[in-house]
Amino acid sequence: MFAFYTQIMYTLDMSTKYASFIKYLRTKRGISQSVVAEKLGLSRQSYMAVERGIREMTLQEAEKLCELYGISIEELSKVTAPQYEKYKQMILAYLKSPVSTDGRVPKTKLAKLLYLADFAWYYEKLESMSGMQYLRRAYGPVPDPYFRALDELEGEGKITIDRKGEAMLVSIGAGASRQKLDLLQGEEVELMKKISTKWKDKRSQEIVDFTHEQLPYKLCAPDEAIPYELITQEDPEYVY
Repeated sequence: MFAFYTQIMYTLDMSTKYASFIKYLRTKRGISQSVVAEKLGLSRQSYMAVERGIREMTLQEAEKLCELYGISIEELSKVTAPQYEKYKQMILAYLKSPVSTDGRVPKTKLAKLLYLADFAWYYEKLESMSGMQYLRRAYGPVPDPYFRALDELEGEGKITIDRKGEAMLVSIGAGASRQKLDLLQGEEVELMKKISTKWKDKRSQEIVDFTHEQLPYKLCAPDEAIPYELITQEDPEYVY
């Protein structure tokens, strides 16, 4: 039993991956932040930090939350964890697809394509492709590790980034020739190909405007974690 709770504590320390799920549970039941905060013995400000993914929950707080929502601690611990290496493979998969006429894509547009893949996959399968947590930024939904992933892939020679123009253009690098996309399912790669084909000839601003008009972005506050569950309320033609 001690080992089990030790593992739960470890996973709950990764609070950012639970932020959108916790908010979804609360809003689905129509409960205010103040009510949940009181149940957990927190100030409203502290609980708001939990929903934003910037404050960790203790095991005791998590148990109280589960009691409030009628779920088990095991169910909470099974929330999809971010798969950073898979996310990097998604970047490479897009760059190997018909993403543009010359194989180069603006960094902003690439970030939106990744977002659309993750949320479209959730729309179809009720699970995220990468499990990354997307934040509502002024320029669109993006997970903070996106920029680190680009830097790492560039350092490994798997992508190249042209910084000469106003928009940084990303393309596949020579080092990606032997990179296996073994963390991606065939269906996932096919979905990304469909998305890249649809947006191939579109400008970055067009895809930015599209994601800004989707429900997940519109319903969240600036810098807030975007719950994947919100995409299920979107009309099918506006998923990607």
